[in-house]
Amino acid sequence: MWRLKIGERPSNPLLRSPNGFFGREVWEFDPAAGTPEERAEVERLRREYTRNRFTHRECSDLLMRMQEIKFIATQTMTTNIIESTHLSKANLNTDFMKILCALNRYTKQNLHSTNLPSIKIDNDSEATGETILAVLRRALSQFSSLQGPDGHWPGGYSGILFILPLMIFALHVTRSLHEVLSIEHIHEICRYIYNIQNEDGGWGTHTLGPSSMFGTCVNYATLRILGEVLDGENDALSKGRAWILSHGTATAAPQWAKIYLSVVGAYDWSGNNAIIPELWMLPHFLPIHPGRFWCFCRMVYMPMAYIYGKKFVGPITPTILAIRNEIYNIPYNEIDWNKARNSCAKEDLIYRRSWLQSVALAYLNNFVEPLSNLWPMNKLRERAMSNLMEHIHYEDENSNYVGLCPINKVLNMICCWIEKPNSHEFRQHLPRIHDFLWIAEDGMKSKVYVGCQSWETALIVQAFCSTGLTEEFCSTLQKAHQFLQNAQITEDIPNYKSYYRERTKGSWTLSNGENVWAIADTNAEALKAILLLSDIPSELVGNTIKQERLYDAIDCLLSFVNKDGTLSSAECKRTTSWVEFINPSESFRNIIVDYPYPECTSSLIQVLILFRDKCPMYRREEIDKIIKSGASFIEKVQRKDGSWYGSWAVCFTYATFFGIKGLADAGRTYQNSLPIRKACNFLLSKQLATGGWGESYLSCQTEEYVDSGRPHAVQTAQAMLALLYAGQVEQDPAPLYRAAKELINMQMENGEFPQQEIVGNFNSSLFFNYPNFRNLFPIWALGEFRRRLLAKKS
Repeated sequence: MWRLKIGERPSNPLLRSPNGFFGREVWEFDPAAGTPEERAEVERLRREYTRNRFTHRECSDLLMRMQEIKFIATQTMTTNIIESTHLSKANLNTDFMKILCALNRYTKQNLHSTNLPSIKIDNDSEATGETILAVLRRALSQFSSLQGPDGHWPGGYSGILFILPLMIFALHVTRSLHEVLSIEHIHEICRYIYNIQNEDGGWGTHTLGPSSMFGTCVNYATLRILGEVLDGENDALSKGRAWILSHGTATAAPQWAKIYLSVVGAYDWSGNNAIIPELWMLPHFLPIHPGRFWCFCRMVYMPMAYIYGKKFVGPITPTILAIRNEIYNIPYNEIDWNKARNSCAKEDLIYRRSWLQSVALAYLNNFVEPLSNLWPMNKLRERAMSNLMEHIHYEDENSNYVGLCPINKVLNMICCWIEKPNSHEFRQHLPRIHDFLWIAEDGMKSKVYVGCQSWETALIVQAFCSTGLTEEFCSTLQKAHQFLQNAQITEDIPNYKSYYRERTKGSWTLSNGENVWAIADTNAEALKAILLLSDIPSELVGNTIKQERLYDAIDCLLSFVNKDGTLSSAECKRTTSWVEFINPSESFRNIIVDYPYPECTSSLIQVLILFRDKCPMYRREEIDKIIKSGASFIEKVQRKDGSWYGSWAVCFTYATFFGIKGLADAGRTYQNSLPIRKACNFLLSKQLATGGWGESYLSCQTEEYVDSGRPHAVQTAQAMLALLYAGQVEQDPAPLYRAAKELINMQMENGEFPQQEIVGNFNSSLFFNYPNFRNLFPIWALGEFRRRLLAKKS
């Protein structure tokens, strides 16, 4: 069986961590683990997922839940079992097997149960304070049992389908596939890719999406590289190949897929648009210097530029030769690569190039790139390539070989191999591959980031605090508090301005701090959680953060604020919006500029107001100005229908929750704010007849609200929270009672809320799962509703 190891110190000397691997999640296969009954249960869960995969795409992380609940049960019941079997601690060695048998009986009986009865409300009744309290206790008890030993909540932060193939491609071309991945890894990776194949034979770029040339080409090639055979018995591969050939062949793949396939040797480099390494040699003051791009864009295109400059191709094995024959409808050596260069399947075309961009690319391809390989321009190319590798090594060293994201981490790994195969720098990349792999009943996949530990833990703390049950669940909060303090970055990385980085001292990353990439709104939400916990006695939730580190956090957060008082996703906005015209990718939009966002700005406003109440004299004038400017920005970007467009989750529901919360904290109310009233009217107009809300991920793509037609627990909770913060209880509580009833009836037997359609969003085109949103937001909404009902009653 597979075992999830959390925060364990590895024995591999190539691994290093600034915080002792706190929060690190790694799955390992243990052939001796598990009882026969547990192994049979795992296989049953796998079969059930596969049987229902076309109607329920997102898995429920049941393998992790089995392990976590068993771990908690083992810890909490050991003492009782020792007492019930009349053993003393001195007898533990001689009677160990007797204890294990008793523990096994206990865990089988309690794996999916709580001591509190399930509650359902019939059509003629409504939610009461007592009912909500009982539901909250069930939810909090079960959710606490899923907390990891280091204080965060693990989960499969996944859903994007072109990350895992790049990892496999990188391991293949660096001849390290079987060094890093065991037979069990490969088996589970293949299981996952087959499971998320669409009914038409293709694969999407994300689990919810229709088939695309990007997703189909790279996942098909991954299966073949992993040893799957295209023959009459493998219907899935045959259907995948048929989809590719019937939709224009791999010559119609978008830019990123062309680069992926070029690296493994299944597409010719001459069929790629130029990615000029010399761009990094331009003066930094120019708006088009890559150092001014959004960090996710520049950190991905940096290694892409190096790989393109080298035109690197991995070993041409018989499998690669076979793939060449399988994904094109004419012989490989007869393909017109110049024509293929600008070909893109309609299924992948999200960002259509302008005529100006087409002219610029033609100039780069036909003049700049050929000249760069001739003397004396080739000397500049050599300097540019050396400069890129200096930046790549800086990123690797300071992110502890985790990288900003899995894409740039794996591309950097390939660059290290190109520079010097089997170098020490390359080998330090290999063990970090496991940080991104996650297994569940659907198979083994890649996380979209190394994790969202700090982000979700910060939100979970706020959810727990909303319930008024902090004393009852103080041990859970104490562990979460400790995790957030341990995850804070306490030092700046060296010489960061020379490498286009921001300050890091005092910040939080999205994950556990190991990659040392501060994320602006995570900074705000983590600090907000820390400040909320400071209101609770330390004997319940642990010691409060030291004032020096509190000020470091505020100083770091303020350094991320744009000149207009807004907050972008990771760094300050560094260039103008018109630079977006050079976006080279057909599959993603808005990737050049780190724009300000209402969700991020709302988080900024909320934490600054909370901090100002605690420390009224620290940078007061600056903070007051930012709060005022931030609130004005949120009002300015509100749409005519009263909603806000969400860029980091689905979509209008999520952003409207943040928009209302930020304005409410800044002093706007239902009575004095037209934007608040418009936002409430928007949300109420989208409430379903059942009382819930359900918004489709398609809203992000169409930029108009798309009703999914069925209630979603997370979106129902977010809409409910928005209305609560807007003062809807005082205006008309009926919609909130209906929403509360919907959430209560959605609670499952084990106390959790169901895993439904994934709600994470990235660049309006990629969708993924926040694994703990399913529980934290319903808890938060019901807790806040109960608190306000009690306040109104008193």
